[in-house]
Amino acid sequence: MWALFALGSAVFAALTSILAKIGIEGVNSNLATAIRTVVVVLMAWGMVFLTGGQSGISGISRKSWLFLILSGLATGASWLCYYRALQVGQASKVVPIDKLSVVITLVLAFVLLREPFTSRTILGAVLITAGTLIMVL
Repeated sequence: MWALFALGSAVFAALTSILAKIGIEGVNSNLATAIRTVVVVLMAWGMVFLTGGQSGISGISRKSWLFLILSGLATGASWLCYYRALQVGQASKVVPIDKLSVVITLVLAFVLLREPFTSRTILGAVLITAGTLIMVL
């Protein structure tokens, strides 16, 4: 089931890039990011209330709060950079570079989370990096 959600994430991320590139024309990139963020916030809270998840707020630990807030700050910074890059660059070049986040995540997961770094992981990271360079250069 996780693979279907991951595939859905990829499809919606692709749509996000294309729709953003079209929508950002003539709009300040920070303003565009703020508009997108409001929509995401409304959608996310809608899903929380639709599924009854709001009852779990009081059970969130301080550690979880801290890391969720830090994750939110990282997301905001990522979106601000992404929208500015989309505004001034070609989507066909911005998106592959953005997807280097896969390689960076693998390295961070190894260093910070102690997840295994296998020969397959290394090969995949090298191929993603090579593919990105081929697409961008």
